[in-house]
Amino acid sequence: MLNGQPVATNEQGEKMLVELYRRYVKDYPKFFKMDTLSRLGFIAAELVLQDQRVEAVILANRSASIKNDTDYLATITGENYYPSPALFVYTLPNIVTGEIAIRHHIQGETSCYILENPEQLEPIILSQITRQSPILAGWCECSGPNTFNAKLQIIWNN
Repeated sequence: MLNGQPVATNEQGEKMLVELYRRYVKDYPKFFKMDTLSRLGFIAAELVLQDQRVEAVILANRSASIKNDTDYLATITGENYYPSPALFVYTLPNIVTGEIAIRHHIQGETSCYILENPEQLEPIILSQITRQSPILAGWCECSGPNTFNAKLQIIWNN
């Protein structure tokens, strides 16, 4: 959904994120190196921000970077021990906020909180909206390759 309207897709799960990238972004090849959480946050931010500028990015989720952590663990266990540096980079959940900040040249705060539910993010956001510039904030959860959701919004100081 974008502004209350469904965004049509033909794919599901991780393939849906690639489909949305190809339809709405097209010009950021680093997208294909990102983990699923970063791809999810990146696409959601692209859809929400479009040409708007924000000062900060504040996101939260419940699962941290568990999907990528599990993928990384598979590279350091078993007979084929080979720790993947490409996967290791994404074993921190705040990387998603960094990817958004790099793309949109945001030099303010970038934070990712691990919370039990989205409602716990509200007081954190309220403490930040005293700024004059808008912030991008919301929930960006990815617990598996086909289990994720994002609800991002631009919040202005009223």
